[in-house]
Amino acid sequence: MDTNQQVSDAYPPAEIARKVEKIGVTKARLDTLSVLVLSVLAGAFISLGALFYAVVVTDTSLGFGVTRLLGGVSFSLGLILVVVAGAELFTGNNLIAMAWASGLIRTRDVLRSWLLTYIGNAVGCVGTVVLVAWSGIDTLANDAVGRTVVDIARSKSGLSMSEAFARGILCNVLVCLAVWLAIGARSVTDKIMAILFPVTAFVVMGFEHSVANWFFLPYGFFLDSQGLVSLSGALQNLLLVSAGNIVGGTLLVSGVYWIAYLRRERI
Repeated sequence: MDTNQQVSDAYPPAEIARKVEKIGVTKARLDTLSVLVLSVLAGAFISLGALFYAVVVTDTSLGFGVTRLLGGVSFSLGLILVVVAGAELFTGNNLIAMAWASGLIRTRDVLRSWLLTYIGNAVGCVGTVVLVAWSGIDTLANDAVGRTVVDIARSKSGLSMSEAFARGILCNVLVCLAVWLAIGARSVTDKIMAILFPVTAFVVMGFEHSVANWFFLPYGFFLDSQGLVSLSGALQNLLLVSAGNIVGGTLLVSGVYWIAYLRRERI
């Protein structure tokens, strides 16, 4: 194989696993201030993708599937910004479990990373809600954007416990696979393409992303003037979706790939 071919090809899966493991060690050892700053950024990035989605799906006449497809492509902006621009996202950071499984970091390192990124992401989302509310984006299309956000929040807060948990699992399988593929890519264009399809898929299929919900639920609750968004339902959603995201990212992606590619290297 010539040099040009080596440069253009993606890393093979076994090499991606080693890169994810190494990145996990780096993330777990990042200082607290850096983690928090980058986590706030990630929350803001995901929120911008969520707002982009809400505007795009408002008042379309293209039918359910096509509208969701366009919305999913739009929402991909959030993870593209996280991966390419650089930020710390709780759901993607579930992949550091691979470094833990290899014994390279401690349980307390994993929990610290998850806690700090989750807090930072939530702050970034709520801060973006404040700015977006101030900007009056909800009034676009004769207030239709605001109604769309309220409908999204109402739907999320109305999910049953099992639905929220299962959709959280499925969501983070695809999010972590998107990050996995992006780590295997060599160029910015390849990273964007690697992210685009898994993220679009989870949005189209209605899976639940805890960080995005920290934008949709507070924003929808703020705009809701008719009591359509349940506060208890919103809190239940955030709790169960977050738990589902952890299961999907750690067990069904990190765990499976660790067994497949790194288990024998660490025995």
